[in-house]
Amino acid sequence: MTPPAPLQVPPSPGTLLSGQARLAGILGWPVAHSRSPRLHGLWLRRHGVDGTYVPLPVRPERFADAVRALADLGFRGANVTIPHKEAAFAVCDRVDATAQRAGAVNTLVFRDGRIEGSNTDGWGFLASCADSAPGWTPDAGPVVILGAGGSARAIAAALLDAGCPRVVLVNRTPARAEALARALGGPVEVADIPPLAGAAMLVNTTSLGMQGQPALEIDLAPLPAGAVVADIVYVPRETPLLAAARARGLATVEGLGMLLHQARPGFEAWFGVTPQVDDELRAVVGGDIPLHAPDRGAAPGMAPRRA
Repeated sequence: MTPPAPLQVPPSPGTLLSGQARLAGILGWPVAHSRSPRLHGLWLRRHGVDGTYVPLPVRPERFADAVRALADLGFRGANVTIPHKEAAFAVCDRVDATAQRAGAVNTLVFRDGRIEGSNTDGWGFLASCADSAPGWTPDAGPVVILGAGGSARAIAAALLDAGCPRVVLVNRTPARAEALARALGGPVEVADIPPLAGAAMLVNTTSLGMQGQPALEIDLAPLPAGAVVADIVYVPRETPLLAAARARGLATVEGLGMLLHQARPGFEAWFGVTPQVDDELRAVVGGDIPLHAPDRGAAPGMAPRRA
């Protein structure tokens, strides 16, 4: 009796790898929650790339050693997330202008024996704005940013470099906002209360509005009719801030878009393909994210709890 022919399973790019596979990943502590492997996995399959992208949980005290080990093991590079972005800046042999401005690195490329770093957060934010609010441009008018952490710095730097005439930082701890304003230089101010009248955009970079956190309580009435409201929180997809903005007829920019767009430069550097952000990617990466979070009340005033 002739034995049955073996089952032929077609190769699945990003899963079945050759000895020449391109390797990349994301360094964080913790990192199991990251959606980046899902994001890059779709791009790898879509473009038929012989490569993979994996989560890499690394304790802070082992970070520098881990990065050098990845380079020695043949990785093309890695993304960097909390709490390692500032440590990544320090371990690089070279950082580009975006990383210099942001004071942090979220994308590592291992090239010619060197560790190179960049920060794509600000670029990702602007690309997301171009998608969701195509009528807005950075030079449209002043931008009010809530928060003074790493994301606020990257976004403010990108806005200023793109021609924003004025950035106003508002933070629960004014001293932190003032330190950030000094680091950024240029037309950056600090305010205790968000000066929304005349603002072209309001950006929330704090955790307020995130699932499990209080909502951000802020009166949007002073914003002009053509203003844009952006929130980098993406769980839930529509934060209370974005819902309030939509109710007033304002254009909004959700946080998921920044996550998706900031990944594009790294993928291109590691895998040699320019990926696109589209509805399929949004569904794969964010389809299971709740649209709204349960009501947990609001944080009084404007000031962010964590920035």
